[in-house]
Amino acid sequence: MIAAFFVVVFGVAWIITYLLKFGAIGVLFAALFAVGSSAFSYFKSDTIALKMSRAVPADENEFRRYHNLVEGLCIGAGMPKPRLYIMHDDAPNAFATGRDPKHSAVAVTTGLLDKMNRVELEAVLAHELSHIKNYDILVMTLAVTMVGMIALMSDLFLRWAFWGGLGGDRDDDNHNPFGAVLAILGVVLVIFAPFIARLMQLAISRQREYLADASGVLITRYPPGMISALEKLKADTTVVHTSSKATAHLWIEGPLEQDEAKKRKFDNLFATHPPLDDRIARLREM
Repeated sequence: MIAAFFVVVFGVAWIITYLLKFGAIGVLFAALFAVGSSAFSYFKSDTIALKMSRAVPADENEFRRYHNLVEGLCIGAGMPKPRLYIMHDDAPNAFATGRDPKHSAVAVTTGLLDKMNRVELEAVLAHELSHIKNYDILVMTLAVTMVGMIALMSDLFLRWAFWGGLGGDRDDDNHNPFGAVLAILGVVLVIFAPFIARLMQLAISRQREYLADASGVLITRYPPGMISALEKLKADTTVVHTSSKATAHLWIEGPLEQDEAKKRKFDNLFATHPPLDDRIARLREM
């Protein structure tokens, strides 16, 4: 999927540079922009996600059970303890962020700590630690960056075309039918590219959730704990107030999909997470 992302990015860049007659310089600029955006997201994704979610460091004395559970799970998983954060929100939810196990953080809501018993909370934390151990944040950061890259290129090109950028002298295309056809296909591709990229990002996000569920069970060695936690999340209809579309893919359950989206099967195509029923069914087969 990541390889397909790069193909789409450079396909859009090549079409745009052809239509704008920028040549190889335009493609090189697009490549440098993609690398720069990815690097910035790679090193700053955790800080941005935590600030956007209004997460604050979890005091070790006040949230002792939280710290103890994470420490025990990290010992069992053979990974360093991440930085722990808390979000004052009644909705039960959590997310992990960071570019690697040594530079990672886990954030949970007060609602999660209040509504989950010890076994369920341990399962949720194991799920988040699995995201860190599996480098899911790195994968999703790259996916988000590629979506933004495609959307930016498409938007700039369409604005340029709208203001008459395609109305100039194109004598070459008048003598080259292939050029005219390519121009039409290029405009169509640029229009639909952000939509295609978004669907690819969501597909990656959903697959990583299945993987984190399974990896979390491998850490706790107790599938019923994860099943019970997901069932409790499914039954709870409280909406996270500190979430946004930019960070929705990080949470254990899509914070923007907790109310009406559960009632509409068509929305699963555009959801950042697979349906909880499907996740529970897979866990029951373990």
